[in-house]
Amino acid sequence: MNRLVTIGEASKILGVSISTLRRWDKAGRLEPEKTASGHRRYDISKLKPELFRESIQESKKTVAYARVSSYDQKADLERQKQVLELYCARQGWTFEIISDLGSGMNYHKKGLKRLINDILSEKVARLVIAHKDSLLRFGAELIFAICEAKQVEVVILNQGEDTTFEEDLAKDVLEIITVFSARLYGSRSRKNKKLLEEVKQVVEAADKL
Repeated sequence: MNRLVTIGEASKILGVSISTLRRWDKAGRLEPEKTASGHRRYDISKLKPELFRESIQESKKTVAYARVSSYDQKADLERQKQVLELYCARQGWTFEIISDLGSGMNYHKKGLKRLINDILSEKVARLVIAHKDSLLRFGAELIFAICEAKQVEVVILNQGEDTTFEEDLAKDVLEIITVFSARLYGSRSRKNKKLLEEVKQVVEAADKL
């Protein structure tokens, strides 16, 4: 005997939103039954995810995300975008580029927020980045976890060589110094400026060892 389910249950079975099911209804791709009160009911025996998987992926997009930390690196941002565009084009993907110009410690960048919202809204099938730190200096793993939960493929073009704990720590400290330098440099305290310069020099020297 056929079992009828609600539109909410059907969306979970197929892994799509309720609005997507309603759009498929209008297109004639699903034929739900309706109760006397007008509510949709779906025959569970006809809800086969494999029949819709291709269409679901086709409705999503590939997003390439690029970022640099400062205006001094604006030329680098353009080069990064060109590399991403060339790679996506060679794969034959239809894609869009989202870019940010700001610190990797800033979680409120306009492009990053838009990217996360699109992933959470299940609009993204694939995320392409030049390297892991393009997303965030701290917290990239969280974005990757969200991608995994939303079945978003992540493509990292430059995996790079494995670095030591000391090298990673030095990079993190330099990133922190860069962020707070702008604030302290705004003050008139020569002591603050001198201290920052000395700390930066020490960290850079240690990173070269």
